[in-house]
This record gives sequence, structure tokens and C-alpha cells, in this order.
Amino acid sequence: MSQFTVLVTDDDQDIRDGIEIYLKNEGYRVLKAENGQRAIELLENNEVHVIILDIMMPTLDGISATFKIREQRNIPIIMLSAKAEDSDKIHGLSVGADDYVTKPFHPMELVARVKSQLRRYVSLGTYQDKSQRIEIDGLVLESDSKEVLLHGESVKLTPIEFKITELLMVNAGRVFSIRDIYERVWNEPAYNAENIVAVHIRKIREKIETDPKNPRYLKVVWGIGYKIEK
Repeated sequence: MSQFTVLVTDDDQDIRDGIEIYLKNEGYRVLKAENGQRAIELLENNEVHVIILDIMMPTLDGISATFKIREQRNIPIIMLSAKAEDSDKIHGLSVGADDYVTKPFHPMELVARVKSQLRRYVSLGTYQDKSQRIEIDGLVLESDSKEVLLHGESVKLTPIEFKITELLMVNAGRVFSIRDIYERVWNEPAYNAENIVAVHIRKIREKIETDPKNPRYLKVVWGIGYKIEK
């Protein structure tokens, strides 16, 4: 029986209850909230490992809730929405979500996404057998604690942002294409990955670069991909 807790947030009770059935069948503990405000209240008093968060909700919508959650927590967030356009996906990812599922969806697809996020969040990651502490010119990554420091100050990265930073820092100087980054971090074939990866790269730069438009660490190699300088 799994020890992990998933917080399901949707204003539709049938959707909440349906997701709960499938997650409980996989051994997860499930908490349910009807809006973003209630989700935040539940986070204050419960240890949660993955959040499923609908975008369109009364009281506090999913985008606003994600902003508030990201102020203090790096728990993986999977957003739900009836909108399938790339711009909506990018908006959700840009505010701190880690994954995006479009309604209607098959419940087992959502369960698979939950499992994928848990693997990234809980494990030491793909590079656990490599150096547990990497330092590049004042930028420090601690694999054990999943923490990034910039000149001694903690940098709050989402789990996906951490995995991208870890990939590039472990392989400092090596250029990774967008496809490489997506397939290594998301552990699935790259499909329409360019915008998704670009959004996360931009968010990382905003957090680790003094001047994101003239980056010191995370550099683009035009026509090839991205790298972090040695």
C-alpha cells in the first residue's frame, strides 16, 4: 500500500469522486477539495505529494492557487482543463504547474501522470549515482535535498525545473536539444515539446540569472539546444 497522498481539486464532485476511485485502487491516500482555497487549507494540515488542480473553479481558480502554492511549496502540480490550446497549456506551465491534462481524459492516463510526477519528486533522480553536490561559479545543486543555491541563497524551483537544472549541471558544457531535455526529464517521447521546454527554461533563467536576457549560466546554442557553462 502506497504511503503517498494526492490532493484532487475540482469543482465537479463527480470528477473528484471518479479520480479518487482510481487513485485509491492504486493504493494512494486521497484528499479532495472543491476549489483552490480549500486545497490550500488542506495543504496547511496534511503532507501532500502530488496536487491535481482544475483551472476553472469558483472562489479561487487553479492558476491563482498555483501562484499561492508555489510561494512556499514545490509539490508537483498536474493541471486539468477543458481547453486544449497550446497557449492555455503554456500559461499553466508558466505559473508553476509540472504537467497538464486536457479534459476529457482517461482516468488511468491521469494515474500514470501521478506516478511519473511521484518518481521525480520522491526519488533522488536519474543521476543519483553521480556527484551529490555540484557547484558552478556560485550556482550549487544538492541532489540529496533537491535544493539549488545561488551565492548561498536558496532558489525555489519546481520539480520539473529542478530536473532540467540537474540534467544540465551534471552534464555541464554539453548541449542538449529540446527533444533530449523533454525525453530525459519527462520520460516520454517528445511531442510538441518546444514550447513546453522553452517555458521552463525561461522560468529557470528568471530564478538563477541576474539578467535573464543575458544569461550567465543557462545558455542557448542557436539551432541546437541549451547548456549550462562549466
